[in-house]
Amino acid sequence: MTSSPVSDNAVEVRPYENHDAADTLAVFLAAINETASADYTAQQIRAWADPDGRDLEPWNAAMLVRGSVVGTVGGRVVGFSDVSRDGYVDMMFVAPTFLRRGVASALLASCEQRAREGNVGELTADVSITARPFFERHGFAVVAEQSSVTRGVALRNYKMRKPLH
Repeated sequence: MTSSPVSDNAVEVRPYENHDAADTLAVFLAAINETASADYTAQQIRAWADPDGRDLEPWNAAMLVRGSVVGTVGGRVVGFSDVSRDGYVDMMFVAPTFLRRGVASALLASCEQRAREGNVGELTADVSITARPFFERHGFAVVAEQSSVTRGVALRNYKMRKPLH
């Protein structure tokens, strides 16, 4: 018996759990190394991804503190995001093989709903060059272009915001 295509492709968003650490770290590294490499140099990618400096225990602790959510398709973790109590979206990453399949949109909708339930007036994010078009399509506007330094390497990104009326 085969599953219907709709259920095979449906994105489900759920709270992050301890056992999601390895999968979310893998999504993070793949998204930076593959997807963001179109907009950043190899040196910038290495500084941002920091593959040798990532350890599952601190990664897991940070994901739990941020109240992260994961997007799954067919039970597989294919993306993750978070939103703070004041509406800051710190991370939004999707596995390269699941781009343009509604994963990021579902994650952002979940974060936005959580912010609205917390009576937050706006969402804010520091967004990569790669992610900027996605955030703009979802109602965010650039407040400022920024240059952050990560492990001694300058990375351009954008401070963005979305009012929640």
